[in-house]
Amino acid sequence: MTLSVLFAGLLAYFLGSVPTSVWYGQAFFGIDVREHGSGNAGATNTFRTLGKKAGTIVLLIDVLKGWLAANLALILFYLNEITLDERVPMKLAFGIIAVIGHLFPVFASFKGGKGVATLLGMVLSIHPEAAGVCILVFILVMLSSRYISLSSIVATLAFPLMMVFNLFGPEHNLLVIFGFILFGLIVYTHHKNIGRLLRGEEARIPIGRRRSR
Repeated sequence: MTLSVLFAGLLAYFLGSVPTSVWYGQAFFGIDVREHGSGNAGATNTFRTLGKKAGTIVLLIDVLKGWLAANLALILFYLNEITLDERVPMKLAFGIIAVIGHLFPVFASFKGGKGVATLLGMVLSIHPEAAGVCILVFILVMLSSRYISLSSIVATLAFPLMMVFNLFGPEHNLLVIFGFILFGLIVYTHHKNIGRLLRGEEARIPIGRRRSR
């Protein structure tokens, strides 16, 4: 493994470690979102705690983190550091490293979010068509249930299922394995939400109503 690959992996971690919700909340609201709402440093808790504008900004930046990290593989490819066949595996590797950074950010005492938005950014880089379907599934489940956690879990499951049934043509087998590992990771990071869903205690996201601070 070359030094450039190791450097790219480290950069992917630092990209993922950018605590968007924490820094945005402190800069514009003077609060740490981890001390409010669910205590999670992610877009969902930002929506609940700081409102739609802040939540949208945090969401987009967290998606961008995953997209940029995965695309580090393209830079290495153009620099002839990796081969064409290594692009997808390296995108997966850098994307996963960014998600780990989001979960355990070095810039925020290793207390981060759940990684859904950063994972979406990675999938957008690797397979934009499948990512588009996942986004559609997320929106449909959210509109029908108003549960962000359930929407995230179902949308994540949609990715490996699309790979298994080859909805976009023959796919890299690694994407199937990755998809189910990804689903398992999301289930794990949402285990408390799943418990609340089963008990009927999970908070719903209001839709079509203006939230006041």
